[in-house]
Amino acid sequence: MSKLCEGRVVIVTGAGRGIGREHSLSLARHGAFVVVNDLGGNVDGTGGDTSPAQQVVNEIEALGGRAVANGDDISSWDGAQRLVRTAIDVFGDLHGVVSNAGILRDRTLVNMTEAEWDAVIKVHLKGTFAPAHFAAEYWRDQHKAGKPVDGRIINTTSVSGIYGNPGQTNYGAAKAGIAAFTVIAALELARYDVTVNAVAPVALTRMTEGLGPAPETDEEREMRSPKWIAPIVTWLASAESKGVTGRVFEASGQTLAIAEGWHRGPRRDPIADPTQLGPAVAELLAAARPNAGMNGEDGTWPQSPR
Repeated sequence: MSKLCEGRVVIVTGAGRGIGREHSLSLARHGAFVVVNDLGGNVDGTGGDTSPAQQVVNEIEALGGRAVANGDDISSWDGAQRLVRTAIDVFGDLHGVVSNAGILRDRTLVNMTEAEWDAVIKVHLKGTFAPAHFAAEYWRDQHKAGKPVDGRIINTTSVSGIYGNPGQTNYGAAKAGIAAFTVIAALELARYDVTVNAVAPVALTRMTEGLGPAPETDEEREMRSPKWIAPIVTWLASAESKGVTGRVFEASGQTLAIAEGWHRGPRRDPIADPTQLGPAVAELLAAARPNAGMNGEDGTWPQSPR
């Protein structure tokens, strides 16, 4: 098997279990040196245990690869800076950041607390921004010094964010923000030879096992395995993906797809009198595609509140 990421240094956050673990092992199999970052907390972000990260490092080393465990909080400014510095100090360079860490504090809007909102936004949105900031800073300086740069930022969004899922206004807002962050960062960092993409995974993990019906057959369990997300992340981390940036990929055991994002739909001339807007809006709605449902398809989302 050819190795896509031979000698590339890649950080993976939330890498101690589930999807992040699969990313780390796949990257290592393809020759990457991996910084395995994980606080080892619970699904809601409480607690901490660095042993899951070290266990993944042990697995990588058993495969003959090289890795180092890191327990920094990626939603902390100083923690994110230390994480990026760890990659550079231990392996001498940095080629990719896979932002995968996340927590859940699901609650309907009327019942959600300020703490539940803040915690999820901090881990997902700031925890994506902060490592990307320090990685981009490093690549900018390398580029300005005339050194070759081939950087990759790979973020984790969600169908809950790009399509919408009740009970997850905090999580969905953060994940939609990550998708927008990806598109804008891709535009900004192209000048430094850095690509930025995102993946919306669908898999059965600690975070998702209670969100829907449990798989009933071995085939269903196989299709929902987190191993199906790692191939596209490994490819995006490689030199082969140099021409791909600003894209959001959906990945699962059932599909690999590109989410096309917002596009302007039906339009008409502006109307100054709000009393005349009713018929115009009805005309626009009749011509517009409905919002996609969680399956990414049209026709599964109501056009008005129920």
